[in-house]
Amino acid sequence: MAVDINKLFQTMLRSGISDIHFKAGTPPMVRIHGRLMSSGFNKMGAEHIEELARLLMNENQRTIFERDNELDMSYSVPDLSRFRVNVYRQKGSVALSLRVVPLQVKSFEELNLPAETMRKLCQNTRGMLLVAGITGAGKTTTLNSMVDYINKTFAYNMIMIEDPIEYYHTNDKSSIAQREVGQDTPSFGSAVKHLLRQDPDVVVLGEMRDAESIQAGITAAETGHLVLGTIHTMDASQTMGRLLESYHPAEQAGAKTRIANVLKGIVAQRLLESADGRERFPATETLVVTSLIRKLLMEEKSNEVNRAIEQGAYYGMHSFDQDIIRLFNEHKITKEEALDASTNPDDLLVKMNTLRIGDA
Repeated sequence: MAVDINKLFQTMLRSGISDIHFKAGTPPMVRIHGRLMSSGFNKMGAEHIEELARLLMNENQRTIFERDNELDMSYSVPDLSRFRVNVYRQKGSVALSLRVVPLQVKSFEELNLPAETMRKLCQNTRGMLLVAGITGAGKTTTLNSMVDYINKTFAYNMIMIEDPIEYYHTNDKSSIAQREVGQDTPSFGSAVKHLLRQDPDVVVLGEMRDAESIQAGITAAETGHLVLGTIHTMDASQTMGRLLESYHPAEQAGAKTRIANVLKGIVAQRLLESADGRERFPATETLVVTSLIRKLLMEEKSNEVNRAIEQGAYYGMHSFDQDIIRLFNEHKITKEEALDASTNPDDLLVKMNTLRIGDA
């Protein structure tokens, strides 16, 4: 049975779907507002999923998949959506995971992000800005919203290195070059090596997933560029630890100072289910690097950094617990969801009781 890819996706996609999963012998599964459920389609055989994967990939991608048995790529359905695609094998058959990427980049307000702080961070002309969170927390969406804001506000030369490209950007006030690993450059390392010869004002490194990409970002920030990236960490404190761990223990003393000097801000986020179950809201932790924060980072006083975040509203800072309480107080999330999303539910409950926030 031939697979019409675009027609299949047009039929499956409806509001709220963030992910689609294909595995042999089961109906396709979809994730809607964070919950995994059956798509309602018939079971798909291994041969149908393999045909679907083959049609999604170009010749070079098929070669890579045959060699590595897994592949990251992107795919676009005109006038519908883009997809970040992972092709892999399980139980000897081909499987697919697709993340839905909207065609339009949303603003900070549309994403329910702290817009004033986001704009303030993006107005830096040098240094490093990071978006932190676990898989599926919306890091890439937030990062591209930052890119879109800069593009519409400043006349910069922006170089983006992505694996794969998810959102497409067109020039507005800025000039944007988007380079996809495997298609436009052989490797992340190769792209970074030649990056500074391309006259960038802003460098976007996509996911900073290893020591090479983290150190490349820090070096680019040290040379007077604004560097944006995502990182797979839970919060601001863990992000600082991950940056430091990318260096050899013998280099960490010097690296600590380098990181504190280039870091301008961290936005960590978690997606929480709304009270009515029809959407998700981001709970954020925002760190803006002030002279006090810089001093505490160099002294590795993480507890005092956390306290400074909670007391830093004047600079646009807030902790996860403060934002979770705000969402609950605005009746956007339930008390159960608030406690489940908190790093320390007992502490959050004490804060909620202290503030005399009711269940209504």
